Amino acid sequence: MSARPADWDPAHYLRFSDERSRPFHDLLARVPGDPHTVLDLGVGPGHLVAAIHARWPGAVVTGVDSSPAMVEQARAEHGAEATFVLADLATYVPDGVPDLVVSNAALQWVPGHLDVLARWRDVVGRGAGGTLAVQVPANQDAPSHTILNELAAADPYARWTQGTARVHVHRAEEYLEVLAGPGWTVDAWETTYLHVLQGSDAVFTWISATGARPVLAALPDDVRPGFEEEYKARLHAAYPERSYGTVLPFRRTFVVVTRD
Repeated sequence: MSARPADWDPAHYLRFSDERSRPFHDLLARVPGDPHTVLDLGVGPGHLVAAIHARWPGAVVTGVDSSPAMVEQARAEHGAEATFVLADLATYVPDGVPDLVVSNAALQWVPGHLDVLARWRDVVGRGAGGTLAVQVPANQDAPSHTILNELAAADPYARWTQGTARVHVHRAEEYLEVLAGPGWTVDAWETTYLHVLQGSDAVFTWISATGARPVLAALPDDVRPGFEEEYKARLHAAYPERSYGTVLPFRRTFVVVTRD
């Protein structure tokens, strides 16, 4: 039987690292100014801290994540590049006022994160030119997610998957409405990436490391293989493998909020 995925698996998450990292580079490219202190909410295994230093070599970076496994790997492999903190993203309070708060594909796991973002906007707003830059998935209507939800809600799986964590996503317009206001410049947009993935069961490999993880973790060891087999079959039908790979369309929402 496969191991029960009780916590985030950094090695699994870093499969398709180039594809997962691209939105972060696109987000940083739209951040103005030269921040000296950067707070990364949902820093994961810390592999993207190098992108922050490449853009702003003198920046002092603090990375926050709620996963012990992710923070442990970040400290082990990137401890010289940043300070890493284990904390809840919804309630974390920093020391001082960072010039830039950035979050890449993390806040979708935080219920009510529109309110969290409004709080962080107020935090960076205490300093002139403070910026909040966020990227979250916006693909909740994609087959990868609709199939997952339908299968998890069906017998015999529903008894275990009821109440498992689900992502909370919003469209760009909603972020604009919450974060815009006098004294703020808001840049909000959406991008759909066409990731060409290699390998068998590529889409399952992708989503089992992220969006499907809570459902898979909720299933007993003797039940999970049957779920995975059926899920893979449905994913194959929705995302057929072609001669050059498997295409995974992935829509993401971006917002950059800067104090005028």
